[in-house]
Amino acid sequence: MKSISLNCDLGESFGAYTLGNDEKIIPLVDAVNIACGFHAGDARTMQETVRLASKHQVKMGAHPGFDDLQGFGRRKIDVKPREVYQLVLYQIGALHGFVRAIGESLHHVKPHGALYNMACQQRKLAEAVAQAVYDFQPSITLFGLSNSELTRAGEKLGLPVAHEVFADRTYQTDGSLTPRTESHAMIKDVVQIQEQVKGMVDRGVVKSTDGKEIPIQADTICVHGDTNEALQVVQSIREVIT
Repeated sequence: MKSISLNCDLGESFGAYTLGNDEKIIPLVDAVNIACGFHAGDARTMQETVRLASKHQVKMGAHPGFDDLQGFGRRKIDVKPREVYQLVLYQIGALHGFVRAIGESLHHVKPHGALYNMACQQRKLAEAVAQAVYDFQPSITLFGLSNSELTRAGEKLGLPVAHEVFADRTYQTDGSLTPRTESHAMIKDVVQIQEQVKGMVDRGVVKSTDGKEIPIQADTICVHGDTNEALQVVQSIREVIT
């Protein structure tokens, strides 16, 4: 039987501001993608999230994004592949310090937001991300959108790769995620989310916004931790994949 993991983007609080329900969500997921201080998170939040993940034996991954706190890393920035390489390597190193300090190991890297979407569509940026991960440690798993330039770049280098699907996002006909600027980018209805996950897991397909079924490979399922429904969504998906 195929094993499918559940991951969540967390560790996104900053300073005096708390975002997400990390303490309740972490025990329910298999892997956590931890913000590294650029799009969200800070040193205190990184350390606390690493501690919680270790306590519940949840795999820890770096979640590097653009240096864009105001835009939460979701705004496209015109960058060269060399700059992407530097951004990713820098942030992996930052989180790795906290992981190593408690005797744990970094399991994976998953880019965030606009950086993720751009790397999934643009080969040169995808190669820069994959190269940064490989140069840091070639045994680390690269998470990327199913059947994207990012997963192809990781596989080409010989990195372990997890094809990622999204429980709470809608899809376009080309297999990309609907841009966040669109009103229907997020799915908030739990029943609809469960049905989408069942299609991904049982039949290897997801329905696009225009009703077409798109073939996908589902190795790991992502839920965004910054929504009000995140805890309920995680609980419902855990029921489905269990």
